[in-house]
Amino acid sequence: MKSKLLLLGLLMSIFMEVKAQVPNAKIGSFDQFLNIGKPKIKGSASYNEPSQTYLISGTGSNIWFSQDSFSFLSKKMSGDFIIQTQVKFIGEGHELHRKAGLMIRTSTAPNSATVVCALHGDGLASLQYRTSAGAILKEVKMTIKAPDVLQLEKKGNTYTMYAAHFGEIYQTEILNDIDLGENVVAGLFVCPHTNKFAEEAEFSNTRIFNPAPANLIQYKDYLGSALEIMDVSTGHREVISNYKGSFQAPNWTPDGKSLIYNQEGKLYNFDINSRIATVINTDFANKNNNDHVLSLDGKQIGISNQSEDGGKSNVYTVPVTGGVPKRITAKSPSYFHGWSPDNLSLIYTGERNGQFDIYKTDPNGSKEIQLTNTKGLDDGSEYSPDGKTIYFCSTRTGLMQVWKMDPNGKNQTQLTFDDYNNWFPHVSPDGKWLVFITFSKDVPADKHPFYERVYIRLMPVEGGQAKVISYLYGGQGTMNVPSWSPDGKKIAFVSNGTF
Repeated sequence: MKSKLLLLGLLMSIFMEVKAQVPNAKIGSFDQFLNIGKPKIKGSASYNEPSQTYLISGTGSNIWFSQDSFSFLSKKMSGDFIIQTQVKFIGEGHELHRKAGLMIRTSTAPNSATVVCALHGDGLASLQYRTSAGAILKEVKMTIKAPDVLQLEKKGNTYTMYAAHFGEIYQTEILNDIDLGENVVAGLFVCPHTNKFAEEAEFSNTRIFNPAPANLIQYKDYLGSALEIMDVSTGHREVISNYKGSFQAPNWTPDGKSLIYNQEGKLYNFDINSRIATVINTDFANKNNNDHVLSLDGKQIGISNQSEDGGKSNVYTVPVTGGVPKRITAKSPSYFHGWSPDNLSLIYTGERNGQFDIYKTDPNGSKEIQLTNTKGLDDGSEYSPDGKTIYFCSTRTGLMQVWKMDPNGKNQTQLTFDDYNNWFPHVSPDGKWLVFITFSKDVPADKHPFYERVYIRLMPVEGGQAKVISYLYGGQGTMNVPSWSPDGKKIAFVSNGTF
C-alpha cells in the first residue's frame, strides 16, 4: 500500500511539471507559462498546492534593450490590480544580473511595453519600464538591497513598486503616466541573464487581485474575501477558503479544529480539515457584527448583535453549539471583545454620553464597571491568559496605539509609539506576544475601514520593536477578534480583493 501511495505521489508530481510546460494550462492562480523571446533552453513552472508555492526554472538572456528573453508565469488582468509575492533564488546562481520578480506587460510579445518589479542576483531592487513596443527599458533603482517581499500595483496609468525585507515596512517607488492599456498580462518571471543556464526561484504568499474601486460604498458593497492561516514564525500564509462576499473576524476554537467567523450577519463554524462551513444558530440574533469571542473553555461565545435597540449593537452570550442568545449589556451601543480566563468577566467597548470607553461586567450583566475614561476611542480590549493584564488600543495620544492596563483599569500604559494606527492587539496563548493590525496614518485614527493596505505585526507584550509578519489588503474584519491557534504557532485572518 505504501509503495502504491509513493508511486501515485510521483506520478502526480510528474504530471504537475509536464502540465506546467503546456501553453495555456492553468497553474495555481495563473493562466499560462511561456518562454518569451525564444530562449535556447526551455524553462518550466510548477505549483505545489499544499504549500501554495510556485517554482520557476527560468531561461533567457535578458530583460532590457528593445527585446526581452525570459520565462513568464502570467494571467490576463484588466482595470486596477495588485500582485504580491515573497521570492527567493534557489542556489548561488551563475550571473549577478539574474532577475526574478513581478511583471505587467501589454502583451507576451518580446518587445512589449512593460513594467517590471525586479530583484537581481546581486541584491539590486529596481523598477524597470518600457513605455512603448521596442523601446529601450528605463530603470529606477531602489535604495533597499536584496528585499524578499515584493508588490506591484497598477492604478490607472500609475504603477507602484513595494519592496521590503520580511519583517520590515515597505519602501516604495512610483511611476506615473505609463500606459500599458486596459487589458494586460501580469505575473511572475525569472531571467538568468544568460543562454547557458537556467535559474530557479521560489515564490510564496503570492496573491493577485483587484482592489476596491473608488465608487465602492463601505458596508454596502463588498469585494471577495480569503480566509487565511499563517505560521507566525515564518510568515507563510495558506488560503483555506475563498468567498465572493465578506468573511470577517475568525476565532480559533480551543480544540484547534475550527474557525468561527462572521458572514453577512451570521456566524459560521468552519471545519479546517473538511473545509466545510456550518451556520451557528443564534436565533433572533441575525445581525451579528465582527466582534465575537469564545470563552476560554470554548463552551460559550460572546457576540455583538444589532437586532434590537434600533440597530445599535449589544452584547449577548450564546452556547457555541447555538441557541437563544442571552442579553448581557443594558446600554447600547456595546461591542464585545473579551472574556476573563475564569469566565467571570466580560469586557467591551461602549459609547456612553458621547464617549467610547472600555467597560466590564459579569456573565449576567448585573453591573457595568467603567475601566477607561479618556477623550477619543478606547477599543479592542483583551485579557492576558493569566488574567492579570488587559491589552487594548486607544487614540488618546493622537494616532491609534496599543496600550495595557490592570484588570481594574489602573496603570494604563502605552506600548506602541510609531507613526501608524495600530488596532486590535491579541495576546498569544503563552502570554509573551501581541499581534495587531497596522493601518497607515492617512486612515483616520478612530476608523478601521475595509480595503486598505495594511500590515499584521508581532511585538513582545512588554512593548519594543514590532515586526511585520504579513503584508496584505484588508482592514475591517481582518483580525478584529482573538485569532491565535491554541498552540500559539499560527493566527487566522481575512484578506480582501476580487481574485
